Amino acid sequence: MTEIISATILLLLIMDPLGNLPIFMSILKHLEPKRRHIVLIRELLIALVLMLLFLFAGEHILTVLNLRTETVSISGGVILFLIAIHMIFPSVESNTSGLPVGEEPFLVPLAIPLVAGPSLLATLMLLSHQYPNQMGHLIGALLIAWSVTVTILLLSGFFLRLLGDKGVNALERLMGLILIMLATQMFLDGIRIYLKL
Repeated sequence: MTEIISATILLLLIMDPLGNLPIFMSILKHLEPKRRHIVLIRELLIALVLMLLFLFAGEHILTVLNLRTETVSISGGVILFLIAIHMIFPSVESNTSGLPVGEEPFLVPLAIPLVAGPSLLATLMLLSHQYPNQMGHLIGALLIAWSVTVTILLLSGFFLRLLGDKGVNALERLMGLILIMLATQMFLDGIRIYLKL
């Protein structure tokens, strides 16, 4: 049960729905509200399929690449640390979508990398490698984190009105601080496993 809760929190922090709210709103603002919801759900479903694929194939991918647990744990900790730093000190360029004006997004940038980014996919591979006998729990954790993300993004207008720009920024920085602690723990776990060899 503790593994599910910690995995859910970790995945939710990496998905960062509150931090992605302004980006999603700016990319989808030119669409009709009804079409906006359809596009949003479509992109989130694509992201879910991709995340499940990496969760199930993670162990095999690591075997093919001949990567050990401590290697993935240390590199995952470094990646999460960099993402957390970016959450605490966001850059102005992160809000640019790279899409031509008026074009409807497909796959990029909403599904990948905003929801199912490289760090999340690497984390799913790591979790599937660390807990190969608890796949049901990991799927549950992923579905809970994804459902919370869907809910927050579908209610994006409400959350932006409720929190305001400053509130969203403050919450994202808080999530970044928590993610730094999780990243450090992941890094130290990898070092500890390596030193035991």
